[in-house]
Amino acid sequence: MNKNKSFTLIELLISVTIFSIIIAIVSGIFVFSLKAQKKILITQQLLEQTSYLMEYMSRSIRMAKKDIAGDCLTTAGAKYNYETDGVQRNRIRFLNYRDKCQEFYLDPINQQIRERKSEDATAAHSSFLSSLPLTSTSTVEALSFNVGPSYSWQQPSFDYNQPRVTLFLEIKGKGENHTSIKIQTTISQRNLDFEL
Repeated sequence: MNKNKSFTLIELLISVTIFSIIIAIVSGIFVFSLKAQKKILITQQLLEQTSYLMEYMSRSIRMAKKDIAGDCLTTAGAKYNYETDGVQRNRIRFLNYRDKCQEFYLDPINQQIRERKSEDATAAHSSFLSSLPLTSTSTVEALSFNVGPSYSWQQPSFDYNQPRVTLFLEIKGKGENHTSIKIQTTISQRNLDFEL
C-alpha cells in the first residue's frame, strides 16, 4: 500500500485564503502605525513651534518699557505700555527693552504671525525694518492680544495696576493631518509700572 500524502485543491485554497487574510491584517497594522507616527511627528513639530513662538513673544512683551516720549505708540502724549489695533486686537506694539519699537501681528493673507522692529524708538513706517515671519510650517487661525487689567485696548497712564497682556493663539498644522492647538497665556510686565 502506497499512500501518497498530498494536498487537495480545497485545502490549498483554504491555506492561501488564510495566508492572504493574515498578510492583509499585518499590512493594515503596519500602514496604520506609519500614519500614526506621521501624525505624532506633525503634532510634535507644531508643539515645538508653538512653544518657541509663545516663549519668544512672552519674553518680548514681558520686557516692554513704558513709552514716556510717545514715539513708538500712536497715541500722542500718553504714557502707555502697549497698544493694540483696538478692533480685532491681532496686533500689539510696544517699546522693547532695547528702546526699539517692536510689533507682533497676524498677517491675514499668509496666515502667519510676523514681527517688525524699528531701527530706533519711533514707529514711523520708514524706520521699521522689513517684517519677519515667526511661523512657517503652520497656519495661524486666530491671534488676539488683550491689554489689562481693564482689558481695554490701551493701558492708561494713570492706572497703577501692573499692566498685563492676555495672548490667545489658535494654530493649525499644514498638511493632511490638521492638528490644531489653542493656547492662552497672560503676561505681566517685568518692570514695576509706577512713577516716583
